[in-house]
Amino acid sequence: MLAGISAEYYLRLERGRAQHPSPQIIDALARALQLDRKATRYLHDLAAPDGGDTSEPEVAAHGLAEVIDEFLIPAMVVNRYRDVLAANPIARALSPEFTPGQNSLRWRLLDPTAREFYVNWDEATEIAVSGLRELSGTCPNDPRMRALIAELSDASTRFREIWDRADVGYRLGLHHMRHPQVGELYLYRHRLNAPYPGGDHVLMYRAEPGSDSARALDVLRSLSAAQAPTTRSAPTLG
Repeated sequence: MLAGISAEYYLRLERGRAQHPSPQIIDALARALQLDRKATRYLHDLAAPDGGDTSEPEVAAHGLAEVIDEFLIPAMVVNRYRDVLAANPIARALSPEFTPGQNSLRWRLLDPTAREFYVNWDEATEIAVSGLRELSGTCPNDPRMRALIAELSDASTRFREIWDRADVGYRLGLHHMRHPQVGELYLYRHRLNAPYPGGDHVLMYRAEPGSDSARALDVLRSLSAAQAPTTRSAPTLG
């Protein structure tokens, strides 16, 4: 009634028998359900997915690996599956989660080190899973995305709990991290979406200027500079 459609048509939508609802109907449903902007966009994606490019992009072709190497803050390039495609030295020194070739969501949910690194692990996992749901909306039939969701559902009760809430969207805010060498860090998280295939985006973490966390990042930057350079880009991920 609130959306201005019949109960019969709504039931057909729920059961997947109405395949092509109009954008106007989707907007009406979003208003009736009081969805926010990200959840509304996700609903549109589910109703009319663009298919997406499921092939593995070549991060080197984007030049993003070289760009983030110029950043003084931890930064990495991640695709829609949360695979780390490239990371600058300070990001790699910050956490093994940001190692090229690593799936950051799998690490955050399943690696015991993640519970020690993220002081508020519950919040850190909520943010990662709701971000994956947002990215999956553009490719609901992508077999690799489906396989990742199935794998994590089997392996992690925490993933199943969050996924069932159907929260949508990456949230800005502050991560409290505990590093074995430089101690406590409070870092603001940011995401920049890149207009490239594969849902690539850049994740960055910055500290409040002049804070203890900023000084800890300075120490971490020095430690990473002292280490031998490693390959920035991930190997091809299957």
